[in-house]
Amino acid sequence: MKKKGRWIPVIGCLMLVLFLAGCGKTIDIQSTAEQEIPSQNQIVVGVSQLGSESMWRTANSASIQQALCKENGYFLLFNNARQKQENQIKAIRSYISQRVDYIVFSPIVEDGWETVLQEAKEADIPVIVMDRNVSCDPSLYTAWVGSDFTEEGRNAARWLEEDLKGKKFDQKETVHIVVLRGTSNASATLGRTKGFAEIAKTHPNWEILDSDDADFTTAKGREVMEKYLQKYKDIDVVVSQNDDMTFGAIEAIRAAGKTTGTGSDITLISFDGTRSALEKVKSGVINVDIECNPLQGTYIQEIINRLEDGESVDKINYVEEKVYTQKNVLSVLGDRVY
Repeated sequence: MKKKGRWIPVIGCLMLVLFLAGCGKTIDIQSTAEQEIPSQNQIVVGVSQLGSESMWRTANSASIQQALCKENGYFLLFNNARQKQENQIKAIRSYISQRVDYIVFSPIVEDGWETVLQEAKEADIPVIVMDRNVSCDPSLYTAWVGSDFTEEGRNAARWLEEDLKGKKFDQKETVHIVVLRGTSNASATLGRTKGFAEIAKTHPNWEILDSDDADFTTAKGREVMEKYLQKYKDIDVVVSQNDDMTFGAIEAIRAAGKTTGTGSDITLISFDGTRSALEKVKSGVINVDIECNPLQGTYIQEIINRLEDGESVDKINYVEEKVYTQKNVLSVLGDRVY
């Protein structure tokens, strides 16, 4: 797979997105002449990130940039699609025209990638899909790296099963549940919804009152939760499919004069496992947080290095993940970087 040196720079065609280490801020800068021309020994990788909608996404981007850095032998082109699929397709086509060595992208939605991925295949550029899935012919990409979203949903439901044991709900009293879903048709949304529902349907007394998209953002999470609180007076459990939406839900619940967490009015289940959310798990405001590991850069680096050495790679590559409650959260808080 040694193809370094075929890269064709296109002056001024891309905006590079640099995430400042440790501060969580982003800046867009125009690529400079020095950045436009990699050395003969560098592996050129074009990355299309879907956006910067959450702390998780910022950590995911930082992980990629740290792994695919100059010191590790890479020349990285990084594009922020700002939550628009058309921006991602445009960036991928730009990478194809520049003849990069590899393309990595996190798809905003699952559908609509066949044409551009076929173009990459015809250009003989390996594509690595990260974080979310694509719904297309698997031969159009080389490998996928990310979370088992369906298993994350199951883990949330399994935790709820255990939490309800011995409580009044365990005596067949109805458990009223509302769900804050993420972006419509996103892999995380589909998987977490499916996994939770698989186990929920085995419990006749679990009633999902409502389930609505909240776009993985705090503002939308608050908006949807406010709607739920006005519509339903007996919510027992909130399943929020990422931490940012959870923060919005907490704001809405507090504004309504209710409480969340251990020994409170509403049991709160979250996903992602960011540091800010785990602090709330520690204090008891969030009952449980299902980890979605954003640190995928080293996995991608290993795949590329294996391909460069002419080795085969697994098609599906799951990252390691855990479930955090008050019982084990202190073991990770000190080391959590996102």
